[in-house]
Amino acid sequence: MTYDVLRALHILSVIAWMIGLMYLPRLFAYHTRAAAGSEMDLTFQKMELGLYRIIMNVGMVAAWVFGAALIYYDGAHRLGWGFLTQPWMLTKIAGILFLTAWHHYLGVARKRFAQGRNTRSERYWRMVNELPFLAAIIMVLAVTTEFGS
Repeated sequence: MTYDVLRALHILSVIAWMIGLMYLPRLFAYHTRAAAGSEMDLTFQKMELGLYRIIMNVGMVAAWVFGAALIYYDGAHRLGWGFLTQPWMLTKIAGILFLTAWHHYLGVARKRFAQGRNTRSERYWRMVNELPFLAAIIMVLAVTTEFGS
């Protein structure tokens, strides 16, 4: 029962985090069209700040906490600690590190938009919008197939 609850909370946290990781660059793409200081600019800034602080930060922290709890549970009660060196788990860890770095990159970009210093194009933000989902595909396939085991 404990494992199933932890897993459910981890999945829900990851969903919330992923929503933000994929939606914020889309907001940035639209934001590039707004004139600095305009009502539209201020509206986007407010939306981006709320998404980053309330959805993304909370989702990321919860995903890390519940993920760490699952690692502990798996290591201590189900799989033994050797699973941490399996290729599928190393792939997932690499994905987690990428998503965390991407999260912080988007936070820096949000601050640049708020300061009127965005240097990226609408096309750039539309293209990079898909990176978190590509990482998620690789991570989910690695974990569900236990690639390399």
